[in-house]
Amino acid sequence: MDLPDDQTLTETGLSARGTGRILLIACGALAREILDVIAANGWSHIDLTCLPAILHNHPERITQAVTEAVHAKRGRYEKVFVVYADCGTGGHLKAACAALGVQMMAGPHCYSFFEGNKAFETRYSDEITAFYLTDFLVRQFDAFVWKPLGLDRHPGLRDMYFGNYTKLVYQAQTDDTALTELAQAHAARLGLEFERRQTGYGDLATTLTGWAKR
Repeated sequence: MDLPDDQTLTETGLSARGTGRILLIACGALAREILDVIAANGWSHIDLTCLPAILHNHPERITQAVTEAVHAKRGRYEKVFVVYADCGTGGHLKAACAALGVQMMAGPHCYSFFEGNKAFETRYSDEITAFYLTDFLVRQFDAFVWKPLGLDRHPGLRDMYFGNYTKLVYQAQTDDTALTELAQAHAARLGLEFERRQTGYGDLATTLTGWAKR
């Protein structure tokens, strides 16, 4: 399924009527990956609603958006799960999900759960100067990094923003030569060394599998 990387609320899947149905409320930046996992496992009882991916740049808005989506849709589902990690909400999303009685992804952000939270925690102390990109962010680099920071208008600000970084780590969910080349180009634009790391879907896949079996 070809998904647009837009900022709209979308829902995919079969009708929510009937028993045993599960709803995933997710960050739009994870839509392709979630749908890949669903398709690979043949889960016909799972629906997906994606909140605007641009919330990635506005973590202060995530908790309210998730809360509103849960209230709006939970009545049609047996279970609702939130496919966000903390994502810069400072624990507010975790508290809201606990109050709502819904589970969410473990970890500080998607970079961590794609790599595997345990592996990322072990590695992170040695990568404090790394800037991470996922498949989505490689595709949407201009919309989510370059333009929001004003670098399209003021490229001289690059060193102010990225002067303390030493490398760009591309966490590859898929094996795509074109994406790797694009990620290398982004690293060059930022003046950073480049590292490609094949993470696959990491804890996203294992967490979704656990939720799907309930």
